Amino acid sequence: MTKLAFIGLGNMGAGMAANQAKAGRDVCAFDISAAAMDRAAELGCRRAQSVADAVREADIVITMLPAGQHVRQVYAEEIAPAAKKGALLIDCSTIDVESARAVAAQMREAGFRFADAPVSGGIMAANAGTLAFMVGCVEGDFAQIEEALKPMSRVTLRAGEFGAGQAAKICNNMVLGISMLGICEAFALAEKLGLDPQRFYDIASKSSAQCWSLTTYCPWPGPVPTAPSNRAYNDGFMTSLMLKDLKLAQEAAAKAGAAAPMGAHAEGMFALFERLGYGAKDFSAVLQLLRGDLDALS
Repeated sequence: MTKLAFIGLGNMGAGMAANQAKAGRDVCAFDISAAAMDRAAELGCRRAQSVADAVREADIVITMLPAGQHVRQVYAEEIAPAAKKGALLIDCSTIDVESARAVAAQMREAGFRFADAPVSGGIMAANAGTLAFMVGCVEGDFAQIEEALKPMSRVTLRAGEFGAGQAAKICNNMVLGISMLGICEAFALAEKLGLDPQRFYDIASKSSAQCWSLTTYCPWPGPVPTAPSNRAYNDGFMTSLMLKDLKLAQEAAAKAGAAAPMGAHAEGMFALFERLGYGAKDFSAVLQLLRGDLDALS
């Protein structure tokens, strides 16, 4: 039986670890939250007393952590000293490219295989095992990485060498943030012009406005039953996480000397929405800000 350590059991990590356990793998999990540990145990994972305890016998280590600083610290101070040499280490956190490359270099030097493999799909996909993984790794390691991620994955794609997974994720989510704002603006305008929202959806979804933000994640309640807009904008991709990704994109653009003005505008809009107290709502809820109807989120 494959022995797997899973570190970080938050909104995304809990479902991901559970799917590894459902696949018949021996999952030893750890999180600093006692409630998260209780939930993981209920979902079939074994409890670890620490990161070191979780990784000590693992063939595969998967991490899902909040930010680059946490990834750097956990890998350098807790995983590298305790994990078996030759273990496959996969970081699924969304972090800055520089941190991903730095950790990869450190882990390779310490005798481990490593990949940065951030995800797309949100909480529902994490729970359903249908995430999309964007992987930065040595090409020869990709087949084993793909197999390791299989219980959690709808598709796993190699983006390139170390850091390329993070680059793909922040570019992808910058597009997502921008496109969602465009779709929200269009629904708000259609309403003001007296156009029925369902009729607008029916037309736009079959015209040049068609995109993922419209046909899979429609911000207007009704047209797409599975979208968070039909769950009071809960249990989706939180505004605070979209804002985090947009900040990473802007930081990367500044360092690379790239122009990303639409990404900057999107960051500003989601930052305002978060400051108004809606960071925990799905990012598509920004529609209600544009409609001037924040009471709809109460």
